[in-house]
Amino acid sequence: MLPVLSADAVRRAEQAHVAAHPGADLMGRAAGVLAEHITLMLGGAHEPLILVVAGPGANAGDALHAVSLLPRTLRACVRVRLVRGRTHEPGLAACRAAGGMVIGAQQTQDLLPRADLVVDAVAGLGSRPLAGEAAELARAARTHRRRVLSVDLPSGLRADSAVQDGACFAAERTVALVAPKLCHVAAPAALACGQVHLARLGVDPGAGAVQQVQDTDLRAWYPFPDARSHKYTRGVLGLETGSRRYPGAAVLGAAGALHAGVGMIRHPGEAGTAVLARFPSVVPAAGRVQASVCGSGWDLSDPGARLAHERRLAQLLEDALPLVVDAGALDLLPGRPALPDGSLLTPHAGELARLLGRDRADVEADPLGSAREAAARTGASVLLKGATQLVADPDGQVLLAVPGPAWTAQAGSGDVLAGACGALLAAGLPPARAGILAASLQAITASRHPGPLPPERLAAAFPEVLADWEAQLIGAGERPPRAAERILLTDEAEEHGGGRRR
Repeated sequence: MLPVLSADAVRRAEQAHVAAHPGADLMGRAAGVLAEHITLMLGGAHEPLILVVAGPGANAGDALHAVSLLPRTLRACVRVRLVRGRTHEPGLAACRAAGGMVIGAQQTQDLLPRADLVVDAVAGLGSRPLAGEAAELARAARTHRRRVLSVDLPSGLRADSAVQDGACFAAERTVALVAPKLCHVAAPAALACGQVHLARLGVDPGAGAVQQVQDTDLRAWYPFPDARSHKYTRGVLGLETGSRRYPGAAVLGAAGALHAGVGMIRHPGEAGTAVLARFPSVVPAAGRVQASVCGSGWDLSDPGARLAHERRLAQLLEDALPLVVDAGALDLLPGRPALPDGSLLTPHAGELARLLGRDRADVEADPLGSAREAAARTGASVLLKGATQLVADPDGQVLLAVPGPAWTAQAGSGDVLAGACGALLAAGLPPARAGILAASLQAITASRHPGPLPPERLAAAFPEVLADWEAQLIGAGERPPRAAERILLTDEAEEHGGGRRR
C-alpha cells in the first residue's frame, strides 16, 4: 500500500528527516528530480521557452534550482514571473546565474501562449484556490493548452481535499514530493494533477492513516480457491435484495457475487424468481449463510413493503452475521441496534448524507471525514461510492480503491458492487478488504473494457481480471500452481529432455 499523507504529516516527516540527517539537502534532491522531468517533457524541443510561475515558498526554490540544472545543450530560454512580488532568493540567484530572467506582468501575458512548458511553482503544501494574477495565469494556461509541470501539487488545489473549489493550474504532470496527498489520488481534484510522479527524496513518510491500495495488494488479498476449497469454504451468501418493484437489483447483486467467485447464493425473497431465471445456480430458499447483502432494490415507498423490510433487517441484525448494508437498508438503520461485527455499509454521497443528517454537499466536500464519522457512529466499515471510492474503518484507517473510468457511474453499478462485497465477506475477509477489493475489481474491469457497458456485462468480465491476478501470483511464486498446471509443466520438461516416459 502507498501512504497518502496530509500536509502536516509531510511537514513532520521532512522535519524528522532533517533532524536525523543534519545537512540533508532536500531542496537539492527535489531540484534534481524536477530537472529530469522538465528535460523529459521537453523532449527534443529546440531552444525551448520555459515560463516559471513562482511564488514565495520553498517549492518555488525547488523549481528555480531545477531550471538552473538543465543541460546546457538544451539551450533553454527561462523566464520567471514572481506572482507575489518575492520568491526564494537562493533559488532565484541560481536561476539568474544560469541565464534565467525575471519578467513583468505584460511580458508574461505575451510569452505564455507560446511557452513550451509552464512550471507551476506558485504554492505548495499550504495551497489554496488562486486569486489575482496567479489565477489569471492558471486560466490562461488552460485556454492556450500549455503544457504544465506542477511542483508537488497544482497550485490552487488544497493538499488535503478531494475538491477543486476555485482557480487552479491544470497540470500535465505533477511531481509529488515525499508522499502523495489526497488531492493527488481523489477526484475531482486529482483530475487537475495529470500524471503524478512520486519523488520521496529519501524521506521515510511513515505508515499514515490513509493508504492507496496497489495492484500487488489486490492480488495478495483476494481469496483464490485451492485444491481444498469447496462451495462452503468459498462462502455462502444470502441475498436479501430486490422487490416486486425493483427485481433487477437482486439480479445485479447476484451477478456481482457469482462473478466475484462466491461459493453459493441463497435468495429467499420475492425477487428470487427473477434471480433464478437468470442464474439457475442460485438457491431460492433460506438456509445457513456466512454473510448477507441487504437493501439493494428495497421498495420503501409502499408502507406494507417498508414494514416487511424493517422486520427483515431486524432479523438480520439479530442473526449477528456480517452484513453488507446497501441502498434502502441504509435509510432504515437509524435507531437500530449495533451492526454485527464484520459488517460493511455501501452508501453513495446522498445516502451517507441522510445517514449522518447532513447535506450531500457537505459529504462531497469532505468524503474522508464523512466516511470516518459514519464508521465511528455505526461501528461498521464504510465503503463510500463515487468518483473516488474509499473504505473507512471505525478506528479511522482509510483505504483508497484503484480508480476507474466515469462510465461506471450508472444505475445498477452499486447493486453489482454490493453483491461482490458480499461474496468476499462470505469468504471470510475483513470488511475493509472486502469493500476495497470489490470496488477495485469493478474499476479495473471497467478500465479494461472502456465504454458504457451495462453493469451486468461488466460483472461478467470480472473473471478475466481475476484470472490475470491469479496467473501473476503463480508466475511470481506467491501461489503454487494447480495440479493440472504442474502436470503440464512436468510433461513439457520431460518431452524436451529426450522423450516422455511411458
